[in-house]
Amino acid sequence: MSENSVFRFAGATGVGSMPGGDAREAVKTVTGSFEDFPYLPELPARGPGADMIGRTAGMLVELYARVEPSGWRIGDRPGRDTRRAWGWLREDLDALEEFTQGYEGDLKVQAVGPWTLAAALELRGGEAALSDLGACRDLAASLAEGLRLHLAEVRRRVPGARVLLQLDEPSLTAVLRGQVRTASGYRTHRAVDRQLVEHTLRDVIGAHPDGPVAVHSCAPDVPFALLRRAGADAVSFDFALLTERDDDVIGEAVEAGTRLFAGVVPGTDGPLSDPAGSVMGVRTLWRRLGLHPGLLAEAVTLTPACGLAGASPAYARRALAQCVQAARSLADNPE
Repeated sequence: MSENSVFRFAGATGVGSMPGGDAREAVKTVTGSFEDFPYLPELPARGPGADMIGRTAGMLVELYARVEPSGWRIGDRPGRDTRRAWGWLREDLDALEEFTQGYEGDLKVQAVGPWTLAAALELRGGEAALSDLGACRDLAASLAEGLRLHLAEVRRRVPGARVLLQLDEPSLTAVLRGQVRTASGYRTHRAVDRQLVEHTLRDVIGAHPDGPVAVHSCAPDVPFALLRRAGADAVSFDFALLTERDDDVIGEAVEAGTRLFAGVVPGTDGPLSDPAGSVMGVRTLWRRLGLHPGLLAEAVTLTPACGLAGASPAYARRALAQCVQAARSLADNPE
């Protein structure tokens, strides 16, 4: 358990991506929706470099990436794609600084974690960095240094904020199970040793020693226990993908002080239930685990199930508002 697990967070926030390409409009929506826990949105609709892989690749130190037909590939020097990623991030930070003047409270920023990055970034020959554990080690070290610089810049721009770092790891389970496909598509990369995965995550989480860290995955079978041992203060996940098989590890995580960022609102357009309906499953889980209802507000933050890049702007606004209303319902009536 990390010493940061004593931290407590507001009842609702977002995951990361938003629809559209207007940074000011996105930040205005996020800061207006989550007065107590805003986040720095990502706008992948703008194109390469604004997507989560491209944005994080732009944070790397002494490693650079460019777009190839097959995806992002590590190169020798910063090119057009890297400079575009730098520009998008600078524009987003400018907007964040504008709309958080005088803000004091929790603020979340996101970056891709080391294992999803290793599964997505290609080496010069076209194979994923995951195929070379030495490359994975170098990538993780570069990411950790880049995150230190990024977090320092965020703190400089929003000095009153307590910054939470979210590492996005949607490919983590596939990495652990040897399910990441090779470039040919005919084979898969061998599973990475769980201790190495945990050690690497711990090193990258260590890039933010003075603040809390969450790990997000909207894939099934999130490895809660591994993430807790690696030092994550919170785990963010799609609540609809949980099964009763997850009960024990979730109960252990809660009792150890790990906060749950439960994705209870769908991330794509569709009808929304009433706020109380959005948290019915959370209450059911709590009763099944035999946990005290009064712990709910202390242990759970509500979010959309995943990023909102695929939603319409109108639905995205409704989804964020639904998270806030559902959190109030949960706090007012935990039973």
